Amino acid sequence: MNKKRKVAAKGVKQKEATKRGGAEKQNAVEKQNAVEKQKAVIKQRMAGKPKARLHYKDTIFRMIFNDRENLLSLYNALNGTAYTEAEKLEITTLENAVYMNYKNDVSFVFGFELMLYEHQSTVNPNMPLRNLTYVTTILQGLTSEDDLYGLKLVRMPSPRFVVFYNGTDLQPVKQVLRLSDAFLKKQEQPELELLVTIYNINWGYNQELMKACRLLEEYAKYVEQVRRFAGMMTFEEAVEKAVDYCIRNDILADFLTKNRAEAIAVSIFEYDEEKHLRNEREEGIRLGIEQGIEQGAELKLFLLVCKKLAKGKTVVEIAEMLEEPEDVIQPLCEKAAVYAPEFNEKRIREDWCSGKWL
Repeated sequence: MNKKRKVAAKGVKQKEATKRGGAEKQNAVEKQNAVEKQKAVIKQRMAGKPKARLHYKDTIFRMIFNDRENLLSLYNALNGTAYTEAEKLEITTLENAVYMNYKNDVSFVFGFELMLYEHQSTVNPNMPLRNLTYVTTILQGLTSEDDLYGLKLVRMPSPRFVVFYNGTDLQPVKQVLRLSDAFLKKQEQPELELLVTIYNINWGYNQELMKACRLLEEYAKYVEQVRRFAGMMTFEEAVEKAVDYCIRNDILADFLTKNRAEAIAVSIFEYDEEKHLRNEREEGIRLGIEQGIEQGAELKLFLLVCKKLAKGKTVVEIAEMLEEPEDVIQPLCEKAAVYAPEFNEKRIREDWCSGKWL
């Protein structure tokens, strides 16, 4: 009897062990599958050309100068100072905040000043207006706990606006854009003004500023190398080549070594975004030219119709003389009736330009 019990107990233990073994094996398989899946995701992210994402807002410039020490070095270079207390920088960048599809790059409060730094690879005359939206949002956050309706004056840091430009369009070494330049009615003393100082940071420009900020100089060299290699190979290969070259030659070496994969991805994304914007502008210009040619032809036809009407010609006669279908000439004659009997060409052109009869 005891022997049977022992055999039965042994069988139960074997079943439990088998069951446990199966469960452990299943867990191991699931864990391995999870690991392989994660590897696949990482591989997919790192391999090939990254796709442009509208919410992807980092640039190499922003990646470098999001670091407080680096940001302070840029501030010192712009202001001729030698501050070392990077921990005193109060970052106010609008993280993940999008206003009218625009994104704030880097902003911070230091020494009673609110600095807004923007990086641009395309020419944009609307930077004063964009900065107005940024600074308003930032100041709302900085004064959220203050009583703006009280008797006490609410103090705030003095805003300053700087754009660092490194696009391929030829631009001056330094320029200042004014918000008032966009006003429809010019004022001798605008009651609302905002100045944006733009520095051209392409290699060869603003050398004193570059020497004062080593990272800015090395960033300019990196961009120059990317463009140099891009003239000899695909852009993806050019970025890889430029990163290798810069690391070997101690240009942003620490940054590129630590952030190699992301730096490559961001560089390619920046290029894709810039290329997309350039293509959109060129397409807009092309369409504008085509539209202008088309509208010019329509105006010419309309003036000819008016001249024929002034001579007493009928719709049928005008269509025959101008070799146009009657269904095209008929509506033009109806529109032209308002200009009878003088058919003043100057008035017609003015109305055309203002779109009154279109």
